[in-house]
Amino acid sequence: MNFDLIVIGSGPGGYVAAIRASQLGLKTAVVERSELGGICLNWGCIPTKALLKSAQVFDYIKHAGDYGITVSGSAHDFTAVVKRSRLVAEGMSKGIAFLMKKNKIEVITGSGKVLAAGKVEVTDAAGTKKHITAKNIILATGARSRELPNIKIDGKKIIGYRDAMVLPQQPKSMVVMGSGAIGCEFAYFYNSMGTKVTIVEYLPNILPVEDEDVSREMNRHFRKSGIEILTSASVESVDTTGEGCKVQVKAADGLKELACDVVLSAVGIKTNIENLGLEQVGVKTDKDKVLVDDFYQTNINGIYAIGDIVKGPALAHVASAEGIICVEKIAGHHPEPLNYQNIPGCTYCSPEVASVGYTEKAAKEAGYDIRIGKFPFTASGKASAAGAKEGFVKVIFDAKYGEWLGCHMVGANVTEMIAEVVVARNLETTGYEILKSVHPHPTMSEAVMEATAQAYNECIHL
Repeated sequence: MNFDLIVIGSGPGGYVAAIRASQLGLKTAVVERSELGGICLNWGCIPTKALLKSAQVFDYIKHAGDYGITVSGSAHDFTAVVKRSRLVAEGMSKGIAFLMKKNKIEVITGSGKVLAAGKVEVTDAAGTKKHITAKNIILATGARSRELPNIKIDGKKIIGYRDAMVLPQQPKSMVVMGSGAIGCEFAYFYNSMGTKVTIVEYLPNILPVEDEDVSREMNRHFRKSGIEILTSASVESVDTTGEGCKVQVKAADGLKELACDVVLSAVGIKTNIENLGLEQVGVKTDKDKVLVDDFYQTNINGIYAIGDIVKGPALAHVASAEGIICVEKIAGHHPEPLNYQNIPGCTYCSPEVASVGYTEKAAKEAGYDIRIGKFPFTASGKASAAGAKEGFVKVIFDAKYGEWLGCHMVGANVTEMIAEVVVARNLETTGYEILKSVHPHPTMSEAVMEATAQAYNECIHL
């Protein structure tokens, strides 16, 4: 059981790193204590998108009359919606198992612990231990829902995102603590299914890491759809002794009590760095993260870490990119360090949110003299034809050199559109070059060109 590389964890960081290592000729093993594909594939990115698609289809049916189509007697089956989501995740996990076999990667089931540089102990469900060795070890153990000290997740009345995907029955009412991507996606899903949803956000805006224009647009849309939003507010306690939950909320106008069936805690993540042997081996950590260099090596030679357990955005595509860079460095290649200033972020509620680069506020704080362009989808022919006129594209350019500093989108399918901006920024494309790049008509994506034109006072359709 000796390998060139052992990867502990098979999420989007771990399994991608393992496959790339195999492609580069490294004898590779993956240690996984649960399902192949990790949280993202089994309990995160993929199954949540399946749930959200069901909600979107249900929304289409409810508004079929807007398209000249009559639908009668429509209803949703919550249990069937959940079942479809689980089947999608199951199919994807089987796909990862196929890729492991195809790439001749040894999959070892159990919990991995680093005993020393080059040595890993694996404990299976029965408690049986075995030792495996490798010149290189990558830690890719991901994260889980973070709990607030005074509001413990019990899996029934106070739930995390994992519980929210498989509730046995749909709650009539829900309080969502936190309005990041996870909170907003579940708020949209349950509201669309008919649950009365209230969002409680500690900061002044929902989706607080996004541009303020995006936050305001989503706030407006959510309220219009029936979601109650309390910002600059915090959940102080939850009483679960009765039939439902009594939620004490501290808001700007004082304390208030909310009654609901279920409280969803979406207040961030906690990294899975316990019981990995880090302290015994001497791997340095700081604020719940493993410290690494630009190529993800820890302070101990031959031990690396990627994904949610290192500093940087806790996103699946980031973990995958880190895994590839890490393995290519191990194999003796010369990869470039990851540019964390050009990482797209996506929220898959409806309308969707996508962004990359500086917000308007951050660009100004960084000292840039900026040009801003904003094109609303109400002026888009494709959006009007599709009945998806919510939202806009906002672009931010450096006024002096035309550097594309940031882009922020709200609207239908914008998570598919943001890649244009990521590639353009990577190629150091200027605003003028985007303006002069012909975009197809009619498309949602031409809003990027229109917003750029607006920034340069050349917009035709506004």
